[in-house]
Order: sequence, then structure tokens, then C-alpha cells
Amino acid sequence: MKISKKDALEWFEYLSSLSGDKTEVFREYSSIIESTIRQIELSVNKTHNNMKNEIKELKDLKGRTFFVGKQENFPKGCLSCLFGDGLGGIRKTHKCNLVCKFCYYHDNIDNQEVIPDGMWEIGETLFYEEDIDLLLSIQKKPSGVAYVYLEPFLEIEKYYSIIKKLNKVGIYQHMYTNGSLCTRENLKKLGEAGLDELRFNLGAVKCSDEVIEYMKIAKEYIPMVGIETPMTPEFYESFQNKKDKILASGIDFMNCAELHFGEDNINNYVGEKMYMARRGYISPLWSREITLKLMKQACDENWNMVVHDCSNHTKYSRELNKNNKQGQGFGFTTYISEFDRFLPHIFISTLKDENFKFIEEEELPENLKLENNYDNIDMLIVEEEEEMYEDFLLEENC
Repeated sequence: MKISKKDALEWFEYLSSLSGDKTEVFREYSSIIESTIRQIELSVNKTHNNMKNEIKELKDLKGRTFFVGKQENFPKGCLSCLFGDGLGGIRKTHKCNLVCKFCYYHDNIDNQEVIPDGMWEIGETLFYEEDIDLLLSIQKKPSGVAYVYLEPFLEIEKYYSIIKKLNKVGIYQHMYTNGSLCTRENLKKLGEAGLDELRFNLGAVKCSDEVIEYMKIAKEYIPMVGIETPMTPEFYESFQNKKDKILASGIDFMNCAELHFGEDNINNYVGEKMYMARRGYISPLWSREITLKLMKQACDENWNMVVHDCSNHTKYSRELNKNNKQGQGFGFTTYISEFDRFLPHIFISTLKDENFKFIEEEELPENLKLENNYDNIDMLIVEEEEEMYEDFLLEENC
């Protein structure tokens, strides 16, 4: 079924107007929802493909991701993610010194679980630092690991020893930072400890001159240095203002992360035009378009760094690779939506945009036209509310 944009808007506005938990209604009319989401995605994909066709020297890595620039500068942490054992995260710090609109922890940033002193979270398990040698002697070492989660430079001195341990056994290590707490001293110590790659979230600091200078200093001590930041209009503007200085810093790459939403950051973007990629991540339309504009610009102006399209497609590929390397069955993936319920209202802006067109449309069959389903929806709502009340009474009696 290829629902028309007019019918999709009519249905989604009505579904958005329903109050309470309407799981049964959404289940009953899943064909309407699935068709609308797919129609939006197909139109978005067409725009992306048209933009990719304008990039003269676009390259890909076995279809898993796209980039422009010299392949030797492609971030090796991403190679580990896409072709190795997947993205293995090591967590320690539970705080950040900044609050960014796009942050995946935005609404809950002060309530992150504390990792006990002297311990590290590896593979969703807590380890004392003295047990890491034992772990390395027993289990197969990963191709790479990443120090993720908020701002590690708040307690960067705790990271040196574990980096040394993993460096000795040949595990590739990369770290994320907003860069605002860097110094020449701590960057040098990271390099001496054996950190292979450092990624700066330049969007978090609005491309500040100070952090750009720290990127340049980091390149003196750490083999690979680059930018990784969600693509937003604010970043695009600040990047253009500082472009020459950024390119002169000597960094190797820029990972253009397609912004996607979870429970803790979507409220900052209500009203933006959005789509859902492969029934998983929900993103604003402008995010990957900014990436593709920057990739074209990089080719046209012959930038001296890789520009990598870290899109929802790349993250989908990442999950397929990770699950395969972990021995899961053929076709198994953990690429899913960040939300445990369907949110029809967040697609209304896309459906209302007169310039956003569906590629191909069909008329709905009579049994799926909205005007013929009001009574059925009312009945489903009553039944669901009665079931919820019965469940409540049962719990009270227990």
C-alpha cells in the first residue's frame, strides 16, 4: 500500500489527537502507520541519493558507509565498528561539564548511574581495574574499544592506566570529548599511555578557537585526531565561520553523525520535520542533508581530511556487523527505535510541508478510509480502557 500524503496527514493528525495509551488502535491500523513511515522514508532516501550523485568523489566501504577523502585518513575506530567486533564501549565518567541541546542524555543528564570508584563498565559488566588483566587473559580481545559516555576529561587522570593496559595487548582505542577541558599536559599523557584516536565534539563548543587549538595540539601526541559531532544547522553555521582554521589544524577526519532522537533529547526538537530510518532511528530531515552538503564541499574545495557520513544507514550496518560477530542468527539485529511506543505527532510537520512530496501514491481502500473507521476506533479505545481497569483491580486484589 502506498498511502497518499493527504490521507497520511489526515490519519496521523487524528491518531495524535487520541489521548492515553492507544496501543490497540495503533496495532489495528498498523498498515496505515507502516505505509506512512515508509512513504516518508522513500522520499527522504530519494533526496539523499540525489545529493550523493552530486558528490564527485564519493567512496564507500562495501556499502556499509560513505566518505570522501584519502582512505588512509579514515578513522580506524570506525573500521573496528563496521568490520571488526563492533563498537565496544568502556564507561567510567557519569557527568558532563556542558549541556547540549542535541545530547542523548539531555533531560536526564543529572541522573546518570554512578560507576563505583576503582571500577569500569565493560560489556555492561562492572570490573575492578585489577581484574582487567584477568579478563584479557581469558576472553578474546576485541578489535577496538571506545571510551564513551559524557565527558571523560572531567577525571582524565583515571584513564591513563587502563589505556596502557589495553595498548600493551594491541587493542585499538578511541575516545570522545567536547575538548573544553583539554590541556597540553593531559593530551600528551593520553598519547604516552597509548590512545590511538581522539574525537572532538566540536558542535558542543560551537567550534571555539580554544578547542580548535587543542585539536592541533592533540595531533602532536595522538596518531589520529578528528571531529565527531551531530550535524545540526548551528554546527554547520559555526563550522563555515571557522572552516579555514579547522582545516589548518591538521586533523585527519570529520565524522558527520546523523542526529537521532531518544526520550531525553526529542523534546528539544518538537516541530522539526522528521523521518524514521528502517523502522529504527528517528532523525530530523536536515541532519544528513548537512552531511552530504559538507561532503560535496569537501570534494569541491579539496579539503585535506576525510569527511565521513556516519548516518543511520551506517549505524544499521554497524548493528548487523556487531550481531554477526557475536554469533547471532542470520538476520538478527539490535537496530531498533529508541522509543517503546509509536509517536504519530512527531511526523505531522513533515506531512504538512507542501514541498515534501511522496514519490508514488495510491487511493486507500474503503475499509481503511478514516471516515469509515471512527466507530471502530471508539470501540477499541473503550475495550482497551476496560482491560486496563480490570488489570488495575486485579493488581489491587493481589
